[in-house]
Amino acid sequence: MPAEAEHSAPAAHSAPAEHPAPADRPAPAHAPAHAGGTAHPVAEGGEEYWDSRYRESDRVWSGNANAVLVRETEGLTPGRALDLGCGEGADAVWLARQGWRVTATDISGVALERARAHAKEAGVGDRVDWQRHDFAVSFPDGEFDLVCACFLHSYGDFPRERILRRAAAAVAPGGVLLIAGHAGWPAWHEHPDHGVHFPTPDEVVASLELPEGRWEVLLAEEHERVQTRPDGHPGTRTDNAVKVRRLP
Repeated sequence: MPAEAEHSAPAAHSAPAEHPAPADRPAPAHAPAHAGGTAHPVAEGGEEYWDSRYRESDRVWSGNANAVLVRETEGLTPGRALDLGCGEGADAVWLARQGWRVTATDISGVALERARAHAKEAGVGDRVDWQRHDFAVSFPDGEFDLVCACFLHSYGDFPRERILRRAAAAVAPGGVLLIAGHAGWPAWHEHPDHGVHFPTPDEVVASLELPEGRWEVLLAEEHERVQTRPDGHPGTRTDNAVKVRRLP
């Protein structure tokens, strides 16, 4: 489950936020909205929901890598990468093209099949290991030099903070954890649920419960980006990004 143009991942979930075709993954766990700006019932959040969501169209996300991923991985030495909530695979394919060996995961088998086809077409099919996971239940094995959780939002009882702590535990010494998420409802959303809490960058860092003296915070800030509105016109919304490095 991507995160709309970025990847977002549903519970286990991975909601693609994948590469914004609008640019950004489905809405946050607990409610936010997908690229079209329409909130989905929280009851719709598991594997069946996301498979159905992907079957609605031939392509849900734009096919472009998330800008925050491209920007924040510049200068990193390619190694092993983990993409949580890979959706249709744009981020994973982009990383593979840069020389990374990628483990890409999502809850939706439909999305993974599309991602696999995308990687094969791009000539990097042998550099990506596609795995199906419901992060509330299972998690990829191993340690990684880069772990990406871009727009890992979903609906229902999605244990995002616990999953992100698991993500941090999967970072190898000297490696980086990159987290991108929505900082609020888009301005054009007609009926925002004001009861939904979008964590600030500092709250995201605190929720990771990183051992003191073993990590350094490289980035924790909000930023504005362009996203296609439901009417097809460009709009802006605010997201946040956290980048932390595990010390060697």
